[in-house]
Amino acid sequence: MDILPILASLRRHKVTALLLILQIALTCAIVCNAVFLISQRLHRMQLPSGMAEHELVQIRLGSVGDGSDAKSQTQADVAALQRIPGVQQVAVVNQLPFTEGDASNGDLKLKPGQQTSTLTVAQYFGQNVVSTMGLHLLAGRNFQPEEYVDLDTALASLNNGSAQGFPQTVIITKGLAERLWPGEEALGKTFYLGGDIPFRVIGVVADLARPNQFYNGIENSILWPMRLTFAEGGSYLIRCAPGARRAVLKAGLAKLKELDPGRVVLEKRTYDDARSAFFAHDSAMSDMLLSVIIALLLVTGLGIVGLASFWVGQRRRQIGVRRALGATRGDILRYFQIENFLIVGFGIVLGMAMAYGLSLLLMQHYALPRLPFGYLPLGALALWLLGQCAVLAPALRAAAVPPVVATRTV
Repeated sequence: MDILPILASLRRHKVTALLLILQIALTCAIVCNAVFLISQRLHRMQLPSGMAEHELVQIRLGSVGDGSDAKSQTQADVAALQRIPGVQQVAVVNQLPFTEGDASNGDLKLKPGQQTSTLTVAQYFGQNVVSTMGLHLLAGRNFQPEEYVDLDTALASLNNGSAQGFPQTVIITKGLAERLWPGEEALGKTFYLGGDIPFRVIGVVADLARPNQFYNGIENSILWPMRLTFAEGGSYLIRCAPGARRAVLKAGLAKLKELDPGRVVLEKRTYDDARSAFFAHDSAMSDMLLSVIIALLLVTGLGIVGLASFWVGQRRRQIGVRRALGATRGDILRYFQIENFLIVGFGIVLGMAMAYGLSLLLMQHYALPRLPFGYLPLGALALWLLGQCAVLAPALRAAAVPPVVATRTV
């Protein structure tokens, strides 16, 4: 079919066609960027923590009093929790992946005396953490009992400028090992934290995400062999069968209250609940953007239907003349489909430029990554399909106009 008559017809209705083209362009720009933002949020929400997420329960207590008996009380708590039916492992840990609050981080250096840090890493510590979290040890070994030191002893030693009371061994993630020593074996390697104190890598775990930092290396985490108490901000982390978590949580709270009725419970939740709370904003943002996409596509589709229906009403006589001259219903149907395809195509070309400009604006003000090129053809395809579906009903009505009826209409 010759496209020139269609373009000539559009020039006679250029204002109406231009408004629809602008609407399609705006929809294309917003939809492409919104889909990209949704994909970014979904990617964040699906990041692995490295832990046995569906087997973990967290209880965090507040400290009351001077904390002089915190060590013995923490030991008694752990022993009591370990005796609860269904409990497999218990640990006291300073922080967990994908949780709000202040995170424990440190600046890592590869050489003594290095002026600037090589990386910033998340620092996890606690006893029995590797097995309780369910971390997968890829190489090396776990900490030995004699390697553990108390957190207060380690900090006092560090403040005095001595490394004697500080642990000398660490376990790191595979991602961190690859960043520090690409293509090399990490076991036995040494790095420095807190000045020129050396630490030796004795184990590598598959993954352990940082608590709340997605940039500058979500996988940059290390584990220290340091014991801490609930009074020092430690949480009781309990590992059990997925189906027993609610019962274990209830029994654990009851046991801790039994040991000390004056306990102040700050947090009591499964890790799944903790993760859901952390990503609640991302989930809400994705839902909002999805609603915006649906609304824009619906409005654009209705605009195409309305304009096509208006043009069918205006062109009844023209359609009848063409039918009388031998045009088939398929010819009329294709005419309106090609016309719509051209209008949507013009809108998409303009919309792609607008989408790129909107992406640059978001990069500048919200530190978002650049819109990948692949989202543009996907957005174009979606709008072309929407346009063809929206124009189908008016085009079928036009194709069904009988030649005799159409030629009698003035």
